[in-house]
Amino acid sequence: MNRSDLIEFVRPYYKNKDIMHNLQHIELIIKTIDKVIKAGKYVVEYENLIYGAYFHGVISTNENEMRSWLSDKKVPLERIERIITIASESFRQEIPTTLEGKILHDSHQIEGGKVYFITKCLITGTLRGQTLLETINYVEKNVLYNGDCYLPETKPIWKEANKFAETYIKELKDGII
Repeated sequence: MNRSDLIEFVRPYYKNKDIMHNLQHIELIIKTIDKVIKAGKYVVEYENLIYGAYFHGVISTNENEMRSWLSDKKVPLERIERIITIASESFRQEIPTTLEGKILHDSHQIEGGKVYFITKCLITGTLRGQTLLETINYVEKNVLYNGDCYLPETKPIWKEANKFAETYIKELKDGII
């Protein structure tokens, strides 16, 4: 794997993404991946996991382009399928089945920690043009405790982030209503 080539390939797909979903988001997920792997002492197909991380934010709308690029790089079809699976397992609503998918999924869920979790929600709401109250309501209905983590190392972090965000949102809501 040539990581520089990979980044250059995906860069245009992330160009118009907001600040919470651009390439910095992917780098933060990768930092979290490395922490999760170390904490769990997991033996993984690391390159496939990195491919999956970079494809994570764009796989749902550009899967054919990802497949074609990997094929052009002479990646075997079986490995391409594995990479696509890993990338697709990263979304909040997915239940990952592969170890790499679980690591990517959970790293996406807990990236940046509990303060980042709620900060990302508030920034994303602002970027969508929502009022603060609309964002709070969205977070309460669609984000808090939505999804799960699947690894023993990430479950407590995910629960703590949700509990922190729930308390934060309640206090914020009480202060503005």
